[in-house]
Amino acid sequence: MEGENAALGEGTDTSPRVALVTGASRRVGRAIALALARCGHDVAVHYRQSHEEAVETGREIESLGRRAVLIHGDLLESSSWGRIVAETVEALDGLDVLINNASAFLTAEPDTIEAFDEALWERMLRINLIAPAGLAHHAAPHLRKGRDGLIVNLCDAATDRPWKRHLAYQSSKAGLACLTRTLARTLAPEVRVNGVAPGLAVFPESYSAMQRDRLTRQVPLGRAGSPEDVASMVCHLATSCRYVTGEIIRVDGGRGLT
Repeated sequence: MEGENAALGEGTDTSPRVALVTGASRRVGRAIALALARCGHDVAVHYRQSHEEAVETGREIESLGRRAVLIHGDLLESSSWGRIVAETVEALDGLDVLINNASAFLTAEPDTIEAFDEALWERMLRINLIAPAGLAHHAAPHLRKGRDGLIVNLCDAATDRPWKRHLAYQSSKAGLACLTRTLARTLAPEVRVNGVAPGLAVFPESYSAMQRDRLTRQVPLGRAGSPEDVASMVCHLATSCRYVTGEIIRVDGGRGLT
């Protein structure tokens, strides 16, 4: 691989679909990037800090016979949004799918109304809501040109059952769900816009075994989800659900039923 913005390998399809996945170096984003590669997409792997993991994700995409490009960018900086889209289009010859996966989540400090922190709110809103809107703004002209343009926003199933200690985070994710539905109307008919709302897809690294066990026991299907569970739904939206837009699809093992 030659540098961060070099294409990795050659696709077996002469005209593959192109996907941009934010936060694609680790966890859910990585699983989504690999799933999209498996179902016929060249993938732009966006990352902020995890360079080595991004390189490995790119290599795995290459091993699947697809092209990849690594794109570094801090989503807190509005100047990065247009550049990320432009680099994707230049390296992979277009853009068909935008996956707004990258997000900020705080576990070290209380995120409550009593501990209101303006800087925290600004960070959560900027990364979890404003950056996806900005990326959609820059991506829309390219998505409208392509074949069945698609935006998938990674929402959160917990916004329907809000937690007391994650006020700014959940408010930003609730806003993302509203943005999803609004963009579905705005960008139709050329572009479909949907949300995928994971439940316990992957635990924060700081959660103890006791916390994980307690939360898992609340899931009707009796287990935590996985990044691959979320990725399979994203891939389904990208390849099979051509008459679905404006939906927020829960991937939570039935937790919303309890």
